[in-house]
Amino acid sequence: MTIAADTPPLTFDTIDEAVRAVRAGGMRLSTPRRLVLEALFAAEGPVSAVHLARTLAVDETSVYRNLEVLERHGLIRHVHLGHGPGLYVLVGRHEVEYLYCERCAKVTAVTPDQLDPVRKSVKKRFGYQPRFTHFAMVGLCEQCAAQPPTSSGSEHAPGAPVQPARPARDEDLHSHGGYVHSHPRAHPAANHEPAP
Repeated sequence: MTIAADTPPLTFDTIDEAVRAVRAGGMRLSTPRRLVLEALFAAEGPVSAVHLARTLAVDETSVYRNLEVLERHGLIRHVHLGHGPGLYVLVGRHEVEYLYCERCAKVTAVTPDQLDPVRKSVKKRFGYQPRFTHFAMVGLCEQCAAQPPTSSGSEHAPGAPVQPARPARDEDLHSHGGYVHSHPRAHPAANHEPAP
């Protein structure tokens, strides 16, 4: 099992700033490492290592190795959304936490301050300081919560392609390779939405 990095995130807005951070951290900027960084900047949000390897035509082992190094140095994080593989996303200036619908697989990226009331309640009741950067907060989105449970009694089967239960009203529900998510309108973290 991959362990979540506990490295403080580096702050950067552009690929050039990220490259400088790589070099300032004493890392060599190999061609595969630069390609991975560029692909993460081009992505709409979290992506899988397999997706990066296929997109970049780079050996999967090399992609994982470079993702591990970039995460260890605070440039990226990995997140688990539902039953799929770990996904990787740039950290940059803004930390993002996630809400995941276990029925339609809709993902909503939120700023940590939006979940502070939940965090305070959990800490007061149980003594834990929860974070939702590594594992998403899982439940049902508003649309799925308003529908009766599925006839099978289970939500989403692990490994099965995710299909939306129905189109969202105020959001653009779509998928990248079977990974359904939305980009909330006028949301500050909208550019941190997942893509496989």
